[in-house]
Amino acid sequence: MKQLSKLLVVIFAAATLSASAAPKLWLDYKGKKGPGKGKSVVLISGDEEYRSEEAMPMLAGILSRHHGFNCRVVFAIDPKSGLVDPNNRTNIPGLEALKEADLMIIGTRFRDLPDNQMVHIDSYLKTGKPVIGMRTATHAFNIGGGKTYSHYSNGYNGPKKEWQGGFGKLVLGDFWLNHHGGHKSESTVGMIAPGAEKHPITRGIKNGDVWGPSDVYGVRLPLAEGSQHIILGQVTKRKGPRTDDPFFGMKPTDDEAAPGKKNSPMMPVTWTKSYQVPGGTKGRVFTTTMGSSTDLVAKGSRRMMVNGVYWLLDLDIPKGGTKVNLTGKFEPLQYSFRSKDYWPKQSKRPAAFRLERQK
Repeated sequence: MKQLSKLLVVIFAAATLSASAAPKLWLDYKGKKGPGKGKSVVLISGDEEYRSEEAMPMLAGILSRHHGFNCRVVFAIDPKSGLVDPNNRTNIPGLEALKEADLMIIGTRFRDLPDNQMVHIDSYLKTGKPVIGMRTATHAFNIGGGKTYSHYSNGYNGPKKEWQGGFGKLVLGDFWLNHHGGHKSESTVGMIAPGAEKHPITRGIKNGDVWGPSDVYGVRLPLAEGSQHIILGQVTKRKGPRTDDPFFGMKPTDDEAAPGKKNSPMMPVTWTKSYQVPGGTKGRVFTTTMGSSTDLVAKGSRRMMVNGVYWLLDLDIPKGGTKVNLTGKFEPLQYSFRSKDYWPKQSKRPAAFRLERQK
């Protein structure tokens, strides 16, 4: 009997060690000192093109180290290998952290998550807690008809009338429309929207500070009643005829405003609004159709995001804006779709996306 007890203890200890030694399927960041101390943010990556798996860890590093927030970054994960695979649309583990979260930041694209993961997002939204939607979050979900959460799908047009347009429309303010600027040939320069000059989110931001090589998305105007445009996106291009430069039109020096209808009127690329899902309470939203990891190389683009976090959580934004210094080496990849075998060959787990401290 004693030998059996000892054997069980050894087996239990080995199992516990194995579980604790297993690579995590998400990243957790412990907040340092700052106004966000004691508050939690869940950052949801999972898009095939704009490298949210790079953008979210970078933002989590800034929010935790400079501002005190506890952060969790979750990823699209291949359930068989445990590797990060943004092409996998059906698995984002770690979403249960939303139960204790004060803010959700989402940058997914056309995800078809199972009920036991979607329920965490749905429950969070019913609390009316704040949301930040980035880039492809306007078309965050594409869930098959007949499923429990199919009404979250981009452009939903089913029997649930309150959900027409899906998550993008009801929560963020619009769903996927088009590339208003030239995709991979024209950039976005942020211009403060008329009437938003004194909005707290624009503190420390001047015209041109917000910039990104991703193009301006089209949105349906006017946006929902009560929405406020914060940043408009000037479509910019490179002067002269097209060359074989793969980054033609996507460099900060490519600063000629595109003529004609592309900038008349300019599309909002950042706005605020309220939301309320059926059965839930009212909450606030900050939506930006920018947010590619390459957009966030620009300090002004990062400040727009962190100012948005402060505004949603009723924290005082300094006159010069929030601190957005990078917490490590950040050299994001150019946005693009990747082949099916690309991510398995990369063999990266979530820990690989934590920014390395610069020496």
